[in-house]
Amino acid sequence: MFRIAVLGGDGIGPEVTREAVEVLRLIFRICKKDVEFIEGAVGGDAIDRTGKPLPDETMEIVKKSDAVLLGAVGGPKWDNLDFSIRPERALLGLRKGLGLFANLRPAKLFTPLVNASTLRKDVIEGTDIIVVRELTGDVYFGEPRGVFPMPDGSKKGVNTMVYTTEEIRRIAEVAFKIARGRRKKVTSVDKANVLESTELWRRTVSEVHRDYPDIELDHMYVDNCAMQLIRNPRRFDIILTTNLFGDILSDEAAMLTGSIGMLPSASLGGRTSLYEPVHGSAPDIAGMDIANPIGTILSAAMLLEYSMGLPAYARLIESAVERVLEKGYRTKDIWEDGCILVGTRQMGRVIREEIERIASLD
Repeated sequence: MFRIAVLGGDGIGPEVTREAVEVLRLIFRICKKDVEFIEGAVGGDAIDRTGKPLPDETMEIVKKSDAVLLGAVGGPKWDNLDFSIRPERALLGLRKGLGLFANLRPAKLFTPLVNASTLRKDVIEGTDIIVVRELTGDVYFGEPRGVFPMPDGSKKGVNTMVYTTEEIRRIAEVAFKIARGRRKKVTSVDKANVLESTELWRRTVSEVHRDYPDIELDHMYVDNCAMQLIRNPRRFDIILTTNLFGDILSDEAAMLTGSIGMLPSASLGGRTSLYEPVHGSAPDIAGMDIANPIGTILSAAMLLEYSMGLPAYARLIESAVERVLEKGYRTKDIWEDGCILVGTRQMGRVIREEIERIASLD
């Protein structure tokens, strides 16, 4: 039996996660496999219940699970808490506790949404990128860090960008292996002209590349990459980059597709992997049944592929999403004239109906 931990979290997290869970229930019925879903508290919801963003009970649940499906965390309600116990700390705790070091963020433009992007059709049509972001190094974890007093009475904020050869090597191997199943092209993004830590990044990625002679590798500075993503996104296949740069570039890539609500992600590395949409908790629309659940549903598809070994069923979900969009169904964030405006629940329902329709034809 597969065991999946479900952490709805805050804001729209529980709403979109609910629809993804229902899609997974349907898939497991179709493929006749047993699954158990176990819920846990995380983020602001967990703070309200236990005083901690990542309670020990939740960590026990996820460590005993085959995969984790996460909604979103955070919101203005908890912004005045000490930095060390804010909801977002739960994400870092989950990644560290599960040994997750590789974050995969696909940014694929579904053809029916070509007009939803703010960029011209001729620029974005055919965009299909995966950002492979390192998760355990960089300024998020480097020491020293903190806010320190200065002799003159002012303060100094410090974050340290740190990378080891092994951290770079293992994330590079993930990128090259994924590239073999795609267009066989990796763009490694750094700032090696001014940052010594990313000079090491560039040198190490080049060394790892020697073991993957079938893959094309090029290097690009992060500022140029940010520009090229808008100018010519089709030039990219796999973008391999650091924790900080990946955090920023993956959100930029997400908007190429029309809405950040469309984008899934997977965090891999340990026995148990984590799957979550790229978007945040959006507390301003929580409980209104208007949030786009597709990013979370596509995260569930990644869960099937990477944790459950069921890539055919991942493709089934993706095909159903494409067909639903072709039929004109849209949540508010991707709606345009002539389309059918639906809410969170209805979008989940029509995707499940499409999955059943496709499965019955096979």
